[in-house]
Amino acid sequence: MPHAVVAGRKVYYEAHGDAPGTPLLLVMGLGGSCRGWLPLQVPELSKGRRTVIFDNRGVAGSEDPGGAFSTADMADDTAALLAALRIPKADVLGVFMGGMVCQELVLRHPERVDRLLLVGTYARPDAKRRLLLEEWRELARLGVPIETLVKTRLLWTLQDETLEQTDLIESMISFFTRDGAPLSNDLFIRQCDACLAHDTRDRLRHVEQRTLVVCGRHDLLTPPKFHRELADEIPNAMLVTISYGGHLVMAESAERFNHVVSQFLDEER
Repeated sequence: MPHAVVAGRKVYYEAHGDAPGTPLLLVMGLGGSCRGWLPLQVPELSKGRRTVIFDNRGVAGSEDPGGAFSTADMADDTAALLAALRIPKADVLGVFMGGMVCQELVLRHPERVDRLLLVGTYARPDAKRRLLLEEWRELARLGVPIETLVKTRLLWTLQDETLEQTDLIESMISFFTRDGAPLSNDLFIRQCDACLAHDTRDRLRHVEQRTLVVCGRHDLLTPPKFHRELADEIPNAMLVTISYGGHLVMAESAERFNHVVSQFLDEER
């Protein structure tokens, strides 16, 4: 398995496609591994550009340095990974926690980012998001069965029409319970803490890169108000709302999502 050494520890990554030009780096969200990009995003996006995916610290194939961490720490990890892979500058796309990491990356390491794409994320959590993340953190701390955790998260990440597809939901639950979570409960708790502490709202005005903010119209976890805020605060940002899709819009409307992303990346630089 391919690994890069970042701050003395191994980070699992995969590179797909060999098209010239600026590579695309996909940054996974809360509780997920990079394999989540493989079925729907990598096959399409890698046709036009080299596409790199990786596991965040402690997830699946990446080593865990231990201790608490912030989204800024994860942004430093990401910048160090790009350096290790000899990628001077990349387009970066992140979903939820991954989007928070990308915000910190562009603020802390602007020279590493060409274009910024933020999906289903926020600049600062409100009271409801804080309560929800605290609840998920407590469920993990109590050692609740993974099936229960998966069902709880699906309620917040899929739109109602998708939840009506019983066979699909059962297969998703079976997939996660069969293979197990890609990270420990302790790491999930620390990821929740990082999301709770994330706050870039007062700094986003300093982002100079062209930015695309993508929102699923029926996103319950990060409703459209958070995406409007990101697009308003980032000077050179464009907001696209996809009508069919919740928080997991990249899965529920994969074809439309991939088209929007590719179109943005293919625009003249």
